[in-house]
Amino acid sequence: MKAITREEGLIQIYDKIKDIKFAMLTSVGEDGLLRSRPMSTTKAEFDGQLWFFTYDETEKTDEIDKQPEVNLAYADIANSTYVSVSGRARIVHDKNKMEKLWNPMFRAWFPKGLEQPGIALLVVNIEQAEFWDSSSSKMVQLFQMAKAILTGSQANQGEHKEIKIVGPAKIEKQKK
Repeated sequence: MKAITREEGLIQIYDKIKDIKFAMLTSVGEDGLLRSRPMSTTKAEFDGQLWFFTYDETEKTDEIDKQPEVNLAYADIANSTYVSVSGRARIVHDKNKMEKLWNPMFRAWFPKGLEQPGIALLVVNIEQAEFWDSSSSKMVQLFQMAKAILTGSQANQGEHKEIKIVGPAKIEKQKK
Protein backbone atom coordinates (compact mmCIF):
# COMPACT_ATOMS: atom_id res chain seq x y z
CA MET A 1 0.00 0.00 0.00
CA LYS A 2 1.36 3.40 -1.00
CA ALA A 3 1.81 5.87 1.88
CA ILE A 4 0.01 9.16 1.41
CA THR A 5 0.51 12.56 3.00
CA ARG A 6 -1.86 14.05 5.55
CA GLU A 7 -3.09 16.52 2.96
CA GLU A 8 -3.75 13.75 0.39
CA GLY A 9 -5.68 11.79 3.02
CA LEU A 10 -7.77 14.79 4.00
CA ILE A 11 -8.55 15.56 0.36
CA GLN A 12 -9.70 11.95 -0.15
CA ILE A 13 -11.96 12.21 2.91
CA TYR A 14 -13.34 15.59 1.84
CA ASP A 15 -14.03 14.37 -1.69
CA LYS A 16 -16.15 11.55 -0.25
CA ILE A 17 -18.22 13.64 2.21
CA LYS A 18 -18.44 17.13 0.67
CA ASP A 19 -21.88 16.58 -0.86
CA ILE A 20 -23.39 14.61 2.04
CA LYS A 21 -25.50 17.02 4.09
CA PHE A 22 -25.95 15.00 7.29
CA ALA A 23 -23.75 12.83 9.45
CA MET A 24 -24.60 10.67 12.42
CA LEU A 25 -22.49 11.92 15.35
CA THR A 26 -21.72 9.21 17.92
CA SER A 27 -20.48 10.05 21.40
CA VAL A 28 -20.19 8.10 24.63
CA GLY A 29 -23.08 8.55 27.06
CA GLU A 30 -22.78 8.89 30.81
CA ASP A 31 -23.71 5.21 31.13
CA GLY A 32 -20.87 4.20 28.78
CA LEU A 33 -23.22 3.37 25.91
CA LEU A 34 -22.77 4.88 22.47
CA ARG A 35 -25.33 7.49 21.38
CA SER A 36 -25.85 8.79 17.85
CA ARG A 37 -27.76 11.72 16.48
CA PRO A 38 -27.98 13.42 13.06
CA MET A 39 -25.98 16.61 12.56
CA SER A 40 -25.83 18.97 9.58
CA THR A 41 -22.24 19.51 8.45
CA THR A 42 -21.44 23.14 7.66
CA LYS A 43 -19.74 24.12 4.44
CA ALA A 44 -16.32 25.37 5.46
CA GLU A 45 -12.86 25.51 3.99
CA PHE A 46 -11.68 22.01 4.81
CA ASP A 47 -8.52 21.75 6.87
CA GLY A 48 -9.08 18.50 8.75
CA GLN A 49 -11.86 19.85 10.92
CA LEU A 50 -15.60 19.35 10.55
CA TRP A 51 -17.92 22.02 11.93
CA PHE A 52 -21.50 21.80 13.21
CA PHE A 53 -23.85 24.27 14.86
CA THR A 54 -25.30 23.12 18.17
CA TYR A 55 -26.64 24.38 21.45
CA ASP A 56 -23.95 24.59 24.12
CA GLU A 57 -25.90 22.89 26.91
CA THR A 58 -27.13 19.53 25.66
CA GLU A 59 -26.52 15.89 26.51
CA LYS A 60 -24.14 15.64 23.55
CA THR A 61 -22.06 18.62 24.69
CA ASP A 62 -21.92 17.20 28.23
CA GLU A 63 -20.78 13.86 26.78
CA ILE A 64 -18.12 15.55 24.65
CA ASP A 65 -16.84 17.55 27.64
CA LYS A 66 -16.33 14.28 29.53
CA GLN A 67 -15.07 12.18 26.64
CA PRO A 68 -14.17 14.06 23.44
CA GLU A 69 -13.64 11.00 21.22
CA VAL A 70 -16.45 10.86 18.65
CA ASN A 71 -17.35 9.23 15.37
CA LEU A 72 -19.15 10.69 12.37
CA ALA A 73 -20.86 8.33 9.94
CA TYR A 74 -21.68 9.61 6.45
CA ALA A 75 -23.75 7.67 3.91
CA ASP A 76 -24.43 8.49 0.27
CA ILE A 77 -26.76 5.62 -0.57
CA ALA A 78 -27.36 6.74 -4.16
CA ASN A 79 -23.64 6.41 -4.94
CA SER A 80 -22.88 3.54 -2.53
CA THR A 81 -20.34 5.61 -0.62
CA TYR A 82 -19.94 5.21 3.15
CA VAL A 83 -17.46 7.09 5.33
CA SER A 84 -16.62 6.71 9.02
CA VAL A 85 -14.63 9.58 10.56
CA SER A 86 -13.10 9.39 14.05
CA GLY A 87 -11.68 12.30 15.97
CA ARG A 88 -11.84 14.52 19.01
CA ALA A 89 -14.61 17.07 19.43
CA ARG A 90 -14.89 20.28 21.38
CA ILE A 91 -17.39 23.10 21.78
CA VAL A 92 -16.41 26.53 20.43
CA HIS A 93 -17.99 29.94 21.14
CA ASP A 94 -16.38 32.01 18.37
CA LYS A 95 -18.88 34.51 16.90
CA ASN A 96 -16.57 35.35 13.97
CA LYS A 97 -16.34 31.67 12.99
CA MET A 98 -20.12 31.33 13.38
CA GLU A 99 -20.65 34.27 11.03
CA LYS A 100 -18.37 32.65 8.43
CA LEU A 101 -20.17 29.30 8.68
CA TRP A 102 -23.76 30.52 9.02
CA ASN A 103 -26.33 29.41 6.46
CA PRO A 104 -29.93 30.77 6.58
CA MET A 105 -31.18 27.16 6.45
CA PHE A 106 -29.89 26.76 10.04
CA ARG A 107 -32.80 28.95 11.21
CA ALA A 108 -34.83 25.74 11.24
CA TRP A 109 -32.88 24.80 14.40
CA PHE A 110 -31.86 28.28 15.55
CA PRO A 111 -34.86 30.59 14.89
CA LYS A 112 -33.06 33.73 16.12
CA GLY A 113 -30.03 33.03 13.95
CA LEU A 114 -26.69 33.93 15.47
CA GLU A 115 -28.52 35.78 18.25
CA GLN A 116 -30.02 32.50 19.46
CA PRO A 117 -29.21 32.04 23.18
CA GLY A 118 -26.90 29.07 23.73
CA ILE A 119 -25.75 28.75 20.11
CA ALA A 120 -22.28 27.27 19.71
CA LEU A 121 -20.11 25.33 17.31
CA LEU A 122 -19.03 21.74 17.66
CA VAL A 123 -15.75 21.04 15.88
CA VAL A 124 -14.30 17.59 15.23
CA ASN A 125 -10.58 17.31 14.55
CA ILE A 126 -10.23 14.31 12.24
CA GLU A 127 -7.75 11.67 13.38
CA GLN A 128 -8.79 8.70 11.27
CA ALA A 129 -11.27 7.83 8.56
CA GLU A 130 -12.36 4.75 6.71
CA PHE A 131 -14.46 4.59 3.59
CA TRP A 132 -16.15 2.12 1.32
CA ASP A 133 -16.98 3.24 -2.20
CA SER A 134 -18.83 1.10 -4.73
CA SER A 135 -19.62 3.86 -7.15
CA SER A 136 -20.04 1.50 -10.11
CA SER A 137 -23.54 1.40 -11.59
CA LYS A 138 -26.32 -0.58 -9.93
CA MET A 139 -26.34 -2.93 -12.93
CA VAL A 140 -22.62 -3.69 -12.49
CA GLN A 141 -23.14 -4.23 -8.73
CA LEU A 142 -26.04 -6.63 -9.38
CA PHE A 143 -23.99 -8.52 -11.97
CA GLN A 144 -21.06 -8.86 -9.54
CA MET A 145 -23.39 -10.13 -6.79
CA ALA A 146 -25.03 -12.66 -9.11
CA LYS A 147 -21.62 -13.84 -10.36
CA ALA A 148 -20.40 -14.27 -6.76
CA ILE A 149 -23.49 -16.28 -5.83
CA LEU A 150 -23.21 -18.53 -8.89
CA THR A 151 -19.45 -19.11 -8.59
CA GLY A 152 -19.27 -19.27 -4.79
CA SER A 153 -16.76 -16.42 -4.74
CA GLN A 154 -16.87 -13.10 -2.92
CA ALA A 155 -18.37 -10.11 -4.73
CA ASN A 156 -16.16 -7.15 -5.57
CA GLN A 157 -17.07 -4.67 -2.85
CA GLY A 158 -15.47 -1.62 -4.42
CA GLU A 159 -12.78 0.55 -2.90
CA HIS A 160 -12.10 0.34 0.84
CA LYS A 161 -9.43 2.41 2.54
CA GLU A 162 -8.32 3.46 6.03
CA ILE A 163 -6.72 6.86 6.40
CA LYS A 164 -4.84 7.86 9.56
CA ILE A 165 -4.36 11.57 10.03
CA VAL A 166 -1.26 12.68 11.93
CA GLY A 167 0.06 16.17 12.59
CA PRO A 168 -1.36 19.62 11.79
CA ALA A 169 -3.29 20.15 8.58
CA LYS A 170 -3.00 22.85 5.99
CA ILE A 171 -4.76 22.19 2.72
CA GLU A 172 -4.00 25.14 0.56
CA LYS A 173 -6.38 24.55 -2.32
CA GLN A 174 -9.58 22.55 -2.51
CA LYS A 175 -10.08 20.09 -5.33
CA LYS A 176 -13.27 20.87 -7.23
